[in-house]
Amino acid sequence: MFGDLGGMMSKLKEAQQKVEETKTRLNSVLVDEVAADGKLKITLTANREIKSISIDETLLNDAEELEDYLIIALNKAIEKASDINEAELAAAAKSGMPNIPGMGF
Repeated sequence: MFGDLGGMMSKLKEAQQKVEETKTRLNSVLVDEVAADGKLKITLTANREIKSISIDETLLNDAEELEDYLIIALNKAIEKASDINEAELAAAAKSGMPNIPGMGF
């Protein structure tokens, strides 16, 4: 019994390590979102850290319009990054989980 428990604990530690490695790797996965016919570009990591925002000068004339474009583009970029993040972390966790009957992994 304890041998199986030790094996399961080892598998859980492996799963945790894979998740941490995946989190680190997701810092280098970049997500781009473009708005306003290419006049606004946002880049963030799959961990949802903003890396850059590029704004064409023509958008600087209308603050309200710029704010609207920023909100739309940021929300889309964050949604894309979140989807990637969740899928990758779930796959990493699942791949390292021990086979526990009845757990559905």
